[in-house]
Amino acid sequence: MQVEREMRKEAKKVGIDLEANRPTYFQVDHDSLIQFSNVKGIEVLSTKEALKKYPWLKTYFWRAVDRKKDEYTKYSSTHEFNGYFIRVKKNIKASIPIQACLYLKTNKLIQNVHNIIIAEEGSELNIITGCIIARHKAGTHIGISEFFLKRNSKVNFTMIHAWNEETEVRPRTGAILEENSTFTSNYILLTPTRSLQMMPKTVNKKNCKSYLKSLLLGRKNSFVDVGGESILKGRNSSSLIESRMVAKENSRIISRGRIVAEGENSKGHIECRGLLVSKKAEIKAIPELVSLNEKSELTHEASVGKIKDEELWYLMSRGLNEEEATRMIVNGFLNPEFLEIPDILKVQIRKIIEETKRKS
Repeated sequence: MQVEREMRKEAKKVGIDLEANRPTYFQVDHDSLIQFSNVKGIEVLSTKEALKKYPWLKTYFWRAVDRKKDEYTKYSSTHEFNGYFIRVKKNIKASIPIQACLYLKTNKLIQNVHNIIIAEEGSELNIITGCIIARHKAGTHIGISEFFLKRNSKVNFTMIHAWNEETEVRPRTGAILEENSTFTSNYILLTPTRSLQMMPKTVNKKNCKSYLKSLLLGRKNSFVDVGGESILKGRNSSSLIESRMVAKENSRIISRGRIVAEGENSKGHIECRGLLVSKKAEIKAIPELVSLNEKSELTHEASVGKIKDEELWYLMSRGLNEEEATRMIVNGFLNPEFLEIPDILKVQIRKIIEETKRKS
């Protein structure tokens, strides 16, 4: 199967440039079409091929995500799958981002993906991954992603989804952070989808940091349920779960956050900001803080509301009509600067977001 022109075009919308000379993985349905790395110390394979090459890899499956978590993980563990295996070797600090794209082409297919990412001791890794569906198609995407960060490693994972109103999306992500490691997850959704539910989970050992951030635009009849969970097991571990969301038209958004503090001197913060621009839209913020150690510190902050009248009046007094003023406020609210994106990706991500907002 070749990568068709239309696929290449759609992939660019989620930041995947198949002409770029960098480590790349591209999958259509369950078939891996592109898998290569031109950087020493970085491996990019399909999980099917990686399992054949490395029998020990079996021990990594279902360690960071519970296969019995729900009906989707149970389905994934008992059906055909493929996905990407990415490994960065010890002390390799990859300056070039790795890109991965999962494309759902066949109508009404359940795309079952299982990804394994390993950052060995002292390594650094940036990944940008995009998920898309062919035009006028319906389907279900189940995406299991398991991250394993060894001592003193850093992983920055940016995920951009561009689905449609006929897609059900169920990512299930888990990350195990060993001592002194840092995991960052940036999630961006700006296109309509029938339903999306995800809540990535990190387990933070001693001196580990995690950042779980999401930028969400609810459109049309979308139902979006996105959150993050961190278990602060180790001493001096920390987590920040932060979301920025706008609900338009008939969309519904739920923003969840859960932090459990077990380790001494652990710290966690949940922050949620939501903006309603339709009387029929709905936003819920559900923070949960659980302290099991008297020397831990957990906080949360949430604000959800409509556009302030004085902001609209001010912009309209400057010559804008109400629609133009509303669009300007929404665009400012969806500023991606709060995301933890590495400098090498900032321009690219900003361009993708601006292009998508212009079409919304």
